[in-house]
Amino acid sequence: MTLILGISAFYHDSAVAIIRDGEVVAAASEERFTRQKHDASFPLHAMNECLRMADADIGDLDYVGFYEKPLLKFDRLLETYLAYAPAGYGSFFRAMPNWLQTKLHLPREIRKHLGKQYKRRIVFCEHHESHASSAFFPSPFDEAAILTIDGVGEWATTSWGVGRENRISLKNEIRFPHSLGLLYSAFTYFCGFRVNSGEYKMMGLAPYGEPKFADLIFKHLIEIHDDGSYRLNMDYFSFGHTLRMTDRKMERLLGVARRKPDEPIREVDMDLAASIQRVTEDVLLRMANHVFDQTKLDSLCMAGGVALNCVANGRLLREGPFKQIWGQPAAGDAGGSLGVAWLIWHQLLGKPRVAKPISAQPNSLLGPSADREDDLRSLRDRGAVMQHLPVDDELNEAAAKLLADGKVIGWVQGNMEFGPRALGGRSILGDPRNPEMQLVMNAKIKRRESFRPFAPSVLAEHSHEYFKMSGGDSSPYMLFTFDVQEKRRLPMDESISPGLEKLQQSRSELPAITHLDYSARVQTVSPQRYPRFYGLLRKFYEQTGCPALINTSFNVRGEPMVATAADAYRCFMATEMDALVIGNYLMLKTEQPESARQSSQLYLNELEPD
Repeated sequence: MTLILGISAFYHDSAVAIIRDGEVVAAASEERFTRQKHDASFPLHAMNECLRMADADIGDLDYVGFYEKPLLKFDRLLETYLAYAPAGYGSFFRAMPNWLQTKLHLPREIRKHLGKQYKRRIVFCEHHESHASSAFFPSPFDEAAILTIDGVGEWATTSWGVGRENRISLKNEIRFPHSLGLLYSAFTYFCGFRVNSGEYKMMGLAPYGEPKFADLIFKHLIEIHDDGSYRLNMDYFSFGHTLRMTDRKMERLLGVARRKPDEPIREVDMDLAASIQRVTEDVLLRMANHVFDQTKLDSLCMAGGVALNCVANGRLLREGPFKQIWGQPAAGDAGGSLGVAWLIWHQLLGKPRVAKPISAQPNSLLGPSADREDDLRSLRDRGAVMQHLPVDDELNEAAAKLLADGKVIGWVQGNMEFGPRALGGRSILGDPRNPEMQLVMNAKIKRRESFRPFAPSVLAEHSHEYFKMSGGDSSPYMLFTFDVQEKRRLPMDESISPGLEKLQQSRSELPAITHLDYSARVQTVSPQRYPRFYGLLRKFYEQTGCPALINTSFNVRGEPMVATAADAYRCFMATEMDALVIGNYLMLKTEQPESARQSSQLYLNELEPD
């Protein structure tokens, strides 16, 4: 038996993954346990939980891998600072202590956290190698093109290559400072959102605006070539030598001041979001066409933070040259822990690989379970009132009826998702037919901006009836947007002013999950991948004739997705959720003690907005 531990840490979204004889047995992000969103510290809690799931100790590990090469990254930082000197001294001065004390000595740091039990080899791979590995090795393809796009790893920001059987080979790359991910983040920053977490907000805001700045961006900010390669005009960006993404020169070019985070969202911010989204999609399509021309392969695997842009992915699926696209559910840095573990197994050790029809990561429910009896007993000891419904059919019947009656349910089942999307393990669920549900869930439960869209989870066999997709199990990880079928749409009232006022108008038969542009970020739910979640959706369909539910991550703004039963109960009691289901236990808000509500409220009041 060979046991491999992969680690991603020290930048953002630290995580670990464990592979045993080529099978993923556990993977989890550190933030879920520390409750610090995007936690960058060494993933000690995640490691201990994953080892427990694998029934292993540190001494049982045969290999430990780290998802990037720190010395190569340090080389990029030094060369960049020297290129801008003396500008950027302040940023350099703040960055160096952490590098000199910790990041330049990662073998020592990793061994310190592993303890004396681990005396074997630590393997370091390049950042985009780990992304590429995480994209191809678990995919359902024997061979495929690979495209990885993010902010920056060591030097690479974009790379493409080929995966065949048990090998990956990266053919070309674009290097820092030229980065599609950092271009998108620069506009995220300019529109007043937080970099590395606000990019989702930009994507959700884009349909409310018009891409009025797209031509200007192509003319002044990014030069794109026929092969999809590109260069940024660094005169307008300051991320190379300061802690800011842009400065006054960008404001002069765009003709508007940067929005401060505490200021209201303006119409121009909507137009900027629409513009950078359009540019990103156009560049991605150009790159994909080049990769297809070079590889002549019908299948594409994607990873890197930009691969979480489901709107761009949806357009690539519709208009691009590839017949099949598989994206890593944990496409960001967290997924690098999986990538380096698979790279060790297949590429370093030369172990064979047989592609599985629904992938080697079939549902990405790879974290620890939350419905253990001791966790639930602890909640009961604290006063939680719960009803045990031991038969799954009975539980699904009761939960589906609550949803059909307009109630909002917290749904915690089995293992936790690995990746940022709720896939039926740690979800908040609602009825998508309710035209008020988007505003209610955003304001009273998620506590986030009103324009943020919600995604539908839909029975795979009925997905084509509501969305323009082939039907079947074609979007299991919620990584693509699809247009709502015309027959399900409602006409828009053109007299309503442009902007967020359009939120008030229903756009389809499922208004709570249909975005302004008639799109939705769809998760197809099959019994093979998600048997428990499928059972609930099936009951809801039998009761209502609707095969879909609103599915959003179980957390509030500024908080990571819940991991444990205690996390879920605390979030449930501090929000306007009506019911909570953990395993086969149902809890109704009206039956819970007031003291639990008060203590939960204090916790959520301490969260910082993201």
